[in-house]
Amino acid sequence: MRIDLHNHTTRCNHATGTIDEYLQRAIELGIDIYGFSEHAPMDFDQGYRLGFDEMEHYTSEILSAQKRYQNQIKVLLGYEVDYLPGYMDERVLNAKVDYFIGSVHFLNKWGFDNPEFIGGYQNRDIDTIWGEYFDANKEMARSGKFDIVGHFDLIKVFKFLPKKDIRLLAKEALKAIKRSNMALEINTAGLRKPIGEIYPSRPLLEEAYALGIPITFSSDAHALEQIGFAYEEAIELAKGIGYTQAVTFSQRDRELITI
Repeated sequence: MRIDLHNHTTRCNHATGTIDEYLQRAIELGIDIYGFSEHAPMDFDQGYRLGFDEMEHYTSEILSAQKRYQNQIKVLLGYEVDYLPGYMDERVLNAKVDYFIGSVHFLNKWGFDNPEFIGGYQNRDIDTIWGEYFDANKEMARSGKFDIVGHFDLIKVFKFLPKKDIRLLAKEALKAIKRSNMALEINTAGLRKPIGEIYPSRPLLEEAYALGIPITFSSDAHALEQIGFAYEEAIELAKGIGYTQAVTFSQRDRELITI
């Protein structure tokens, strides 16, 4: 069974293609469970996410698609929520969804994965940046508000890699993810970025497997051609480490499926 839980719509202002086009393409690719997880609204960086006034419309669109395609594909409703203390909103966190993806895109309001702000790497110690990034992921997991960890090692996106062992840098974050009963997504979007590697890296996924942290799968599609991107490569990575199951969600309840 194929699942793809991290995908966007044009409401984020940086994606193309309609909901129907996305689902029709997913059906063509043999995807069984397809989740929309739009960038949740917040009063920061508004240009890259839907607005609070769009939440009802977004929900209505996805629920309508669930009904239209119920005999062809299972459609799930979610949000990708930026973990940014002081900016997360209860209107989002109390929304009735199938799952929340918790993602770290900002360190003290610095959008480290946005090419517009790549200069932020130049005058800072790279190990310090990586440490701050995984500390934020640890706190995100400890909050208990999310179901899935989004692109766990996103900080590698521009190939500014640490001198320290990444497994040591991520150790406490992984422990927090385990304690919070969260899943890690295997996100193939990294293959489309300068790093050219799936999120998370094999060493981190091996650490997650050793801790018994479950996985799910995501293409992080913002365009039709990205749907199901490199799915076989993601499956091969997971199975090579030892995973035989993945998780999906329904109204925040987790379900295991065989991969």
